[in-house]
Amino acid sequence: MPDLLISVFGSSRIAEPSEAYQQARELGTALARAGFAVATGGYSGVMEAVSRGAAEAGGRVHGVVARTLPGKPNRWVEQEIVVETWEQRLFQLLTLGDGYVACPGATGTLVELSVAWEMINKGLLPPRPLVALGEFWRPIVEHIEAAEPKTRGVVSLAASVRAALEILQVRLARNRASEA
Repeated sequence: MPDLLISVFGSSRIAEPSEAYQQARELGTALARAGFAVATGGYSGVMEAVSRGAAEAGGRVHGVVARTLPGKPNRWVEQEIVVETWEQRLFQLLTLGDGYVACPGATGTLVELSVAWEMINKGLLPPRPLVALGEFWRPIVEHIEAAEPKTRGVVSLAASVRAALEILQVRLARNRASEA
């Protein structure tokens, strides 16, 4: 699936050598080795770690940055995509992605996961794999699915990078087969 791109969401506030940074870097490496391009919000933290892992593994790295946000793209971004606002940045990441992974994060990452979830749930985006990486997300996803049962199955929980990659590969292959 070399022509597919995975958009990754996550905290800008983590740094090397934290476990979260290492997990995000491992994710970028695994995605690139599986033939996926990656797109992130382009800045620091998870975005940097995913970009770094993908770049070091020979993958293509896209960074979507907004003029209204401070900072420069991380040095691992190969293709910078500049938009005006944070909202445009999110929608660009959703448009680019054939699948999505939400790494642990805070309110910004929660918004990104929620918007992707709702757009897929409402049919505003075609069915695409949406993976929440790590036990961090389990109580949130389970609570929302219990409150809103029709959202069940939109978000897949993955305990590890390997599990996230497997979910993406299986769901994307299934989507391609149904399109053929």
